[in-house]
Amino acid sequence: MSQRHRDSETPMLPRQERRAHAHSERHRIHVELQSVAQSVSGGLEPDEVHEPGAAWKPMHHHDAEVAKSKLAKRGRTKRHWKTKMWKRRTQMRQQKNEAWKMTREDPTFASF
Repeated sequence: MSQRHRDSETPMLPRQERRAHAHSERHRIHVELQSVAQSVSGGLEPDEVHEPGAAWKPMHHHDAEVAKSKLAKRGRTKRHWKTKMWKRRTQMRQQKNEAWKMTREDPTFASF
């Protein structure tokens, strides 16, 4: 499993608790948006209605400094299609296809 979002400083909640918390937050936002829609359709001006916001976010979204430090630590990932091995592999595949094409077109080639 990926360790990308794990941080040694913040203890992680158990998976069921995180899912339950996120579910309740989605439900809260949904209910508040429904009430906003009803009040707007009831004649209230859209500028006067309070729009709900996300009250809960996972901890890694809170601290901008932590995110910046993680981005600084992370180097640019190696792109495999830019490596010589990948280019050589592509070239070898092209040569192999050319050889098969030549054998198919060759009338002296006996197929089994």
